[in-house]
Amino acid sequence: MHALPIRFVSLLIALAGINHAVAQVRSTTDDLTWLTNTAAVSGYESALSARIADVLKDMRPQRDAMGNVSVTFGSGSPHRLIAAPIDEPGYVVSHIEPDGYLRVQRLPQAGMPPHYNEMQNAQQMLVTTSNGTSLPVVVAALSIHLTPGRANVPDPDDIDNMYVDIGAKSSADVLRSGVEVLSPLAADRTVMRVGPHDWVGTAIGDRFGAALLLQLARALAAKPGTGTTTIAFVTQQYAGSRGLTRVLQTTQPDELIYVGRGRPEPKSVLTPAILGSGAIAFTSNVDATASNWFGSAPLQHTGAASFLIKGYGPAFPLPAHTLHLGLPLQYPLTAGEMLDERDLYALQTDLFRYAGASFSAPPSMAPTATAYPQAAAKLSVKPEIGAVLKTLTETYGVSEVERMPREAVERLLPPWVKTETDAAGNLIVRFGKGEKPAAVFMAHTDELGFRIKSISADGTLELDNKGGGSPAFFWGHPALVHTSAGMLGAVVTLPDSFDTSQFHFPSDFRIAAKLNVGASSSAEAASLGIKVGDFVTIPKRLRTLQDGRVSVRSLDDRVGCTAMIEAVWALGKDFNRDVTFVWSTQEELGLLGATAFAGKANETKKVPETVFAIDTFVSSDTPLESHRFADGKLGEGFVIRAIDNSNIVPLSAVQRVRIIAGKHSIPVQYGVTGGGNDGAAFVRYGTTDVALSWPLRYAHSPAEVVDMRDVVALTDIVTALAKEW
Repeated sequence: MHALPIRFVSLLIALAGINHAVAQVRSTTDDLTWLTNTAAVSGYESALSARIADVLKDMRPQRDAMGNVSVTFGSGSPHRLIAAPIDEPGYVVSHIEPDGYLRVQRLPQAGMPPHYNEMQNAQQMLVTTSNGTSLPVVVAALSIHLTPGRANVPDPDDIDNMYVDIGAKSSADVLRSGVEVLSPLAADRTVMRVGPHDWVGTAIGDRFGAALLLQLARALAAKPGTGTTTIAFVTQQYAGSRGLTRVLQTTQPDELIYVGRGRPEPKSVLTPAILGSGAIAFTSNVDATASNWFGSAPLQHTGAASFLIKGYGPAFPLPAHTLHLGLPLQYPLTAGEMLDERDLYALQTDLFRYAGASFSAPPSMAPTATAYPQAAAKLSVKPEIGAVLKTLTETYGVSEVERMPREAVERLLPPWVKTETDAAGNLIVRFGKGEKPAAVFMAHTDELGFRIKSISADGTLELDNKGGGSPAFFWGHPALVHTSAGMLGAVVTLPDSFDTSQFHFPSDFRIAAKLNVGASSSAEAASLGIKVGDFVTIPKRLRTLQDGRVSVRSLDDRVGCTAMIEAVWALGKDFNRDVTFVWSTQEELGLLGATAFAGKANETKKVPETVFAIDTFVSSDTPLESHRFADGKLGEGFVIRAIDNSNIVPLSAVQRVRIIAGKHSIPVQYGVTGGGNDGAAFVRYGTTDVALSWPLRYAHSPAEVVDMRDVVALTDIVTALAKEW
């Protein structure tokens, strides 16, 4: 087996600036990074709680049965309690379907923004097993290819329509993995630096308080202030502030500082503060005399609900001296939640002053683009199919900007292959004597994404869509800007009304998107090295699910590219039939690469008799889709894409492929689906388009899922057809 480089992990580590061990972490943003990257659903905070206690182990921390961690410094009066939450919203498994899908209940069960569930659709998540390990899963989602014409499309906001795909085929498979009812689920995430000052990540608004308190604990351990100061990391804040209530009952403090996100009052929206405007005092818990006991720092005030969330039983009485401090947050409670480190340091300065410690904010560091991975050497031995797929799917290349995936394909091909690239960017491998080919095999190298159309005066980027994907899958999520110098973090923006019931994600996938790169002006955006024409993608990383299935964005059509690479290796250098393999470009924009190749073939009198266009069979093999059509089953073989929106394969050709598959014991399916395929560009010239596919769940989303057995079957049929058609 030939080892291939793992690219995405190194990319995200570089973007986040993570140290290799918590013991080495000392800066506030380093603490913020590892705290945020550790999932901790309300009531399931034990892993994060234990890690915090370990960081504080030299300070003799107390950890109670709920997982609250506290450490006390000094003695005498006043007794100050400074508390921050460590939990986050998430889900818990509530039922396991016979087909292996998980059903879930949200934690907290109420009080979240109206579109919180919808924004988890088509996203990668982590589920914690009974032995404490985390397994990758994805949330099922509707395909844009299959919803047109449906009268009753399931509501993606309704949790009754939320299904979690672990890759299992039965409930027994799920239980064998260690996942069971009550297993918690949270978003898979990696904190990302954005622009000169901003940090982005799921639950970052739930962890900035803990990051500040870790810094304060280190300072007080070195030099305690006057009086008694207890620092507490509290659990189950979303679930009725149960951890905080217990700590209050235990400590009975004279003064309370709660450091955490603000919540809107019922039936209202929290007035957003501008990033970079400083720390916030939320007015529902502001003490009129705070300037006397907290200090005279000029805090901005914003209305909010009480941080003490009402649970069962009477609310615990707060001390007379109580203050709720927080930060401005953009896109709160989304994967693209963003804060400004200048606000973080301003609040850190205020807290340190209050506790009798000193702090000087470090200078902001200019963001550095993450360099693109260095090209791997040309292979000398046949690569393992899973390694090929991983390499191709973790390579970025939006329509019109496909150099990187094309070069990745070239490096993965055998050393004895001679390649050529035409004017459209198509990569071509020709076997035989150069005569009119009996068959052309074609798969496309492009993926969904965006290109920068313009840079607005406020530093926001206007984007052109390249390919179609539901806005709900991409808006409010982290993104990467691919500049000439490397990759920069960003967030696909959301409108101001996104957290209201009046907002609905547009159904038109062609609607323009915008990008936040952490810049406040067009000049600042340009200073980051960003220019019009750069391309933008959603980050991606291949995750291995259960039972031989994998999930990553751009399986469409890197699976087809993989199958053709493997087939070329299998055919060998002595294969002499006139067969051509084409890795085409710009399929997502309307078969443009295929159209150029077909036109050239017509000009040179080398139009093939048959084209095997290899692309996704958009599958309805999920509980959300109608099984009336597109019912290709994962794990049951490749698919003859007999009918789609661009082509109808002659029944005689369907039958001929089935016979060849049967001869070689290759599992085969056939059926009708939506979308188009590259082969349609050849039909006008007399070519028969025989589209080959594999079943794909959640097409055109960040959570596409394929069964590796189907990829193997696809490779085998391509090899057999090249020899026998």
